[in-house]
This record gives sequence, C-alpha cells and structure tokens, in this order.
Amino acid sequence: MRRRELLILLPGAAANAALPARAQTPTPRRIAFVHSGLAAAQLTETSETFWVRRFFAELRGLGYAEPANLIVERYSAEGRPERFAALAAEIVGRRPDLIIANQNPLVKALRQAAADIPIAAIVADPVSFGLVASLARPGGNVTGVSVDAGLEIYGKRLQILKEAFPAIRTIAYLGLPGDWQGLVGQAMRDAGSGLGVSVVSIAPSEVTA
Repeated sequence: MRRRELLILLPGAAANAALPARAQTPTPRRIAFVHSGLAAAQLTETSETFWVRRFFAELRGLGYAEPANLIVERYSAEGRPERFAALAAEIVGRRPDLIIANQNPLVKALRQAAADIPIAAIVADPVSFGLVASLARPGGNVTGVSVDAGLEIYGKRLQILKEAFPAIRTIAYLGLPGDWQGLVGQAMRDAGSGLGVSVVSIAPSEVTA
C-alpha cells in the first residue's frame, strides 16, 4: 500500500486515516490500530471516543467493514511509554498493510521499527519531533494530521492562563511521562520560567477522584 492510497480524514477536533474507496477488495486489508492509552477493546465502532467511532464510520462509507474485506488488529500501550518499543516490534512483525497510531513517542517507535509500512498518525508538531521532513511534504512512511501548531503553542497557552489568573504561581501539566520528559515538557518549563510560574507534571495514574 502506497502513501497516495491513504485518505486523511479530520472529523471535528480528531483525525484519523483510512483506506481508499473501492467497490470490492479480493484480499482483506489488514490494519494495525494502536493507541497509547485507550484500551484495545475501545478501538471499535461503538467506542466511547468520538474520533474512533468516526474512523470506523468513514471506513464503512468507503466500502470497508469487518470481517468482509477488512481485518483490524487492535493494540494498546495502556498508558505505559516503556511498552512502546516492544509493542512497535510486535506490530511491525505482523506486517500489516497500514498502521494507525497516536502520540509522538509511540509513532516514533513504530517508525524506527519499520520504514516500509505506511503509518497514519495523530501527532503534535511532527516536524520538531523529527517524524516528518515538513507538513507539506512529510517524506518517509509517516503521514496523518498534526493537532498541534508547534512547541510555541504551549508557551502561548501558559501566557493566556497567566493573564487570566495573574496571581497563579504553579501550573500542573496532566499528561504521559514521555511527553513531559521530551520536547513538550521542556517547552512548558521554559515558558513557565519566563512567566514566573512553576510548571509541574502529574501523570494520569496519580489523579484521584
């Protein structure tokens, strides 16, 4: 399957990728659908997550449905970045026609594991993260949708928050450790320092009701 066969969809605020519309497919296409946090059981047509439901609806609209002409293998890293490399190796070892993924570190692990399998991803600032050469001409085997305008957007968000609440001194970042330890976390810490606020990280597992 070549890059030009991918159709990029943008349902609302989410994004996903699908196969080209075809009346019939002799051999079922095989997609590996992997998410950094959502349980594999949630990667279905009845998912509680809107963009996942929309993804399968678009596939059906293009003439692809399980099990007639589509096989979807579902994976989840269960919010554990340390699993990304092993999970990527497992997925690539099964040689799917297409990989659907999210989150920069996970996509990077998949890209490093295989350069010849198309990866359609929902990522943030893929150019700065080194996933693609440019948004206009990605190159390589990664395509998809960027849901982030770049690292500078984090500083702008903190600035707006500071303007709305001038007395604020500490801001918590709720996200995965991999993001906090990477470029996103560094950008937020740098921006916070310039605004005179402390930015601390809180992992989802640390949040209690």
